[in-house]
Amino acid sequence: MTEETDARGTAPTAADRLLEAALIHVPFDGWSTATLQAAAQDADISPELAKALFPRGAVDLALAYHRAGDAEMARLFAAEAAEGAHGELRYSEKVARAIRLRLEIADKELVRRGAALFALPQHTADGARAVWGSADAIWTALGDTSDDLNWYSKRATLSGVYSSVVLYWLGDDSLDHQATWDFLDRRIGDVMRFEKVKGRVMSSPLGRLIEKGPLGVLSRVKAPQGASDLPGQAGPSGR
Repeated sequence: MTEETDARGTAPTAADRLLEAALIHVPFDGWSTATLQAAAQDADISPELAKALFPRGAVDLALAYHRAGDAEMARLFAAEAAEGAHGELRYSEKVARAIRLRLEIADKELVRRGAALFALPQHTADGARAVWGSADAIWTALGDTSDDLNWYSKRATLSGVYSSVVLYWLGDDSLDHQATWDFLDRRIGDVMRFEKVKGRVMSSPLGRLIEKGPLGVLSRVKAPQGASDLPGQAGPSGR
């Protein structure tokens, strides 16, 4: 990789250059207006263009860093899969591997500063969407093809796992973050045990009754289609 190209082999955009320049300032100034201004100066980008690229300033810059991490995780996970590295892994282990990759490529101090920003009341929704985006990126990397209510339930469950692991990781000072990876395994184990119990319940007479009742309505919910920003859609009642 040269200075003229990024990891994808393409020339970095002005937004890419701004984000890259901002990273050295975040540990000192946080995800802030001061960081964006300093990054624009370092990248030789006008304040007007910087404002146009990141209209909400610091929060848009932090979200861009988060999305870049999701994209890099997906790229690395796909590269591992292409090399056959996941061949012996169970599905739950692939989920754990994707989460571990996502954290290993992140800078803890930058994430810590981002967590402080997204803890502010005016940005909590942005933080929640960022976590959901990571869960979606992980399921997509694993090849998830669900297009019904499961699309939502998988991402909601993984969002909870991912959030708890990130918080644990931020406070983890163990060697090579081994305590975090052990915690991750326990959280994934909890989810798998819940899924087994749910499976037994749904295969029982009561579960089949529930499936025909409340869940029959929910089965019409579909995953978002294309570039729509709607949360989903309902299929025809006649199936």
